[in-house]
Amino acid sequence: MNRTTVALLAALEAAIIVAIGLAITLVPLTILWAAQYHLAADWFSFWRASADIWLVGHGVNLTVSLDAQTAATLGLPGAAIPFQVTIAALGFAVLTAGLGMRTGLRASETPYRATGAVSAIVAFAALATIVTFTAGSAPVHPSVWQGILLPPFVYAVGVAIGFGFAALRAERADAQDRGARTGSDGRLDALTGWVTRIPPMVRDAAATAFRAGSGSAAIVVAGAALVLTVLIFGNYGGIISLYEQLQAGALGGAALTIGQLAFLPNLVIWLASWMVGPGFAIGTGSSVSPIGTELGPLPGLPLFGVIPAGGFSFGLVGILVPLVAGFLAAALLRSRAARLRDLHGTSGLLVAALGIGIVAGIELGLLAWWSSGALGPGRLHDVGPNPWLVGSIAAAEVAVAAVIGLLAGGRARR
Repeated sequence: MNRTTVALLAALEAAIIVAIGLAITLVPLTILWAAQYHLAADWFSFWRASADIWLVGHGVNLTVSLDAQTAATLGLPGAAIPFQVTIAALGFAVLTAGLGMRTGLRASETPYRATGAVSAIVAFAALATIVTFTAGSAPVHPSVWQGILLPPFVYAVGVAIGFGFAALRAERADAQDRGARTGSDGRLDALTGWVTRIPPMVRDAAATAFRAGSGSAAIVVAGAALVLTVLIFGNYGGIISLYEQLQAGALGGAALTIGQLAFLPNLVIWLASWMVGPGFAIGTGSSVSPIGTELGPLPGLPLFGVIPAGGFSFGLVGILVPLVAGFLAAALLRSRAARLRDLHGTSGLLVAALGIGIVAGIELGLLAWWSSGALGPGRLHDVGPNPWLVGSIAAAEVAVAAVIGLLAGGRARR
């Protein structure tokens, strides 16, 4: 393929990804428009609603201004005053990043990888700009600059991850062809510039910290996802009863289910924050943590039925998850732990353990920050975990466990 073909195919793939994200809500709303409103209502109002949801899913803030009658009907304190919705329904962001990763993998297989990546991101940005400028309505106004920048940023992160996986795959293939490779420090020493001026112990520890820290964060998130799955099946009856109380009908129930599926990644991160210790809030003054649960009135989402008023029965057992994650991620890197001990002694292992905790804390803190925000007016202005608490406590927990894991791994290797 020549450069033009690569650019066009990458742009087409980006357009398809935008269309998939919008169709998730637009198709059910269009069916609702045809079945319930008999094609009489303005279809563009449903388009604007779908565009608003898609933008929120990528972290774009919405400013909502309700008239007095609508605010009184909702019965939410402070609804008559303009408020913001800043919480992201991360299911859309995960979908965009995942499909962007596929774009990166595809582009890396062509001789014009940079052209493919740039073309895809530019096309995605152009479509996101169009969606942003057509999404505004009288009661809901998306942030224009966020709508232009954030969705392409999420997509670009996915493309970069795809490039990273492709590079690792090529590196492994090259290592097999050569028969052996010295390790991460050999690759880093080959770099020029400021990297070569970093002390060798810090360089070697950083390579171990990034892998083990990311692995620790992934284990915590995977554990939270498993717990959420168990909670959903265990509270299935309560969730169904909440659906019945809403009386949304078949189409309304389908739209509500799609919205909750988009919100599932947020709940996973909230449970991960609960396991770390700080927990999360669903409204100002509320708290769901291992040491106690204080809940006020909850939004009418059936999925919130998995949160018991008295807290989770497994209590402080969940805090073991980040400790086990830090230990396992560090212990599995036996060869690196032994090499750090041989080259730099115990101090090298301590620096690596500190780095593992910092990496895990930053990643979990960023996830907590992205999963929290304002869900509505009044007390719903504060929803989700505190990212600073999550990041700092996770860093301390994982670092302590990583010290034990690295020491155990290094001794086992020797």
